[in-house]
Amino acid sequence: MRTTLKSLCLLVLPLASFAQKTVLPGHPDVNTSRLKPGKSLYTIYYVKDQTWTKKGTYTHEITVSGNELKFVADYTDEAGKWFRKRTSVADAKTLSPVSYKSEGLKNTLDLNFGNPITGKYRYTNGDKDKQITIRPTAKFVDFNVSEILFTTLPLDVGYKAIIPEFYYNNSPDSVLSNYVIKDVKSYIQRSPKTGNHESWLVNVLEEESGAIYTYIIDKKDHRIWQREMPAGKGTIEICVNEELDYQPIEARFDKDENLRRTEKGNGVITGTAFARDHNGSKLQVVNIQRAQFAPKGTVVSILPNSAYIEEWKEVNRKIRKRGKLPEVPLDPNVAACIKKTTVYDDKGHFEFTNLMPGEYILFTTFGYTHRYSYSYQSGTSNLVHPSGAVLSSGPIYSSGSGATGATAEIEMKVTIRKDGDKVDVNLKDVR
Repeated sequence: MRTTLKSLCLLVLPLASFAQKTVLPGHPDVNTSRLKPGKSLYTIYYVKDQTWTKKGTYTHEITVSGNELKFVADYTDEAGKWFRKRTSVADAKTLSPVSYKSEGLKNTLDLNFGNPITGKYRYTNGDKDKQITIRPTAKFVDFNVSEILFTTLPLDVGYKAIIPEFYYNNSPDSVLSNYVIKDVKSYIQRSPKTGNHESWLVNVLEEESGAIYTYIIDKKDHRIWQREMPAGKGTIEICVNEELDYQPIEARFDKDENLRRTEKGNGVITGTAFARDHNGSKLQVVNIQRAQFAPKGTVVSILPNSAYIEEWKEVNRKIRKRGKLPEVPLDPNVAACIKKTTVYDDKGHFEFTNLMPGEYILFTTFGYTHRYSYSYQSGTSNLVHPSGAVLSSGPIYSSGSGATGATAEIEMKVTIRKDGDKVDVNLKDVR
């Protein structure tokens, strides 16, 4: 359960004091070695009154080539109604802006950060292109890059800074504003995948809009775990890092290969699914010699076994043992490779065909009647002397029986050694 940071934001923040440093590209505080090339995925939620509504996703991707750093932020609506792709190129060491491009459904904006700034605004509806020439009055950071610039700074408790930003709009007189880092505090970020992470809670004022942005930035690897900002009418936009780099299972699942294994062979597995009860005591269940067959129509599934499946089981076994993290979910592609059949008679029989050589996992679940017997002490037998003294005594036992509903959950491995082999198995649950 994710908890909104709204209560932790600074609701009323004073204007920046003259004591705060101004951080521009190339400032000693900017250390781009803290940036990790690669892609990050964020889920966008709108949160109001503790209700989380998924609105879309966006990716951050950083690539470095020579002296240039390329940063792409790609936004997509959950309903597929809008998208916005922002591409910035900057100096790889200083983050000095080189170019910026914004692509959307209605328009495209291209900017080159020379002296002056030049560019073009293009409209998808056929309107005439708009040429752009701007002469900013001061140095700045490309607003699209400013978010990752925060992660390059030597954040510490009480760290403050002013970061002048460039954001194009229709008024050339208002293209520059300030991001003001107002407050930095320690914070523990709880990841549902990897547990607790020591982080910084960073509150940033955007002077032009007056909005407060709250970032959670990892102290160790400098990633942005979460961003929070007001979205209007009491709604908070919260963007959550989905940890694309979280790969606890090294083996990869090959969907195409696993589909072929259940479709392109000549092997056959036939079998009988049933349950047989033992109650764990000397007294066995009444129907010990009678198999409880899976009912006609019971679904039986087969999945090719693989290094991925075996590693997934082992990783989750260790996670359950430690009891600190949630289990790793299966690769979504696994579900597409599960082949199913049904029991076709009253004796639990099923069949699979077209199987290639290899190891397979069979599994099924069905309900049946668990019949049992038991003994209980119904009285006491006494040996009495003619004088009336009790010489010895012993319990008298009686037996009874009963029945309850039970569920069989069966899984077993089966191997087809060569193409065309037919293997018959007993898929049984013995208690």
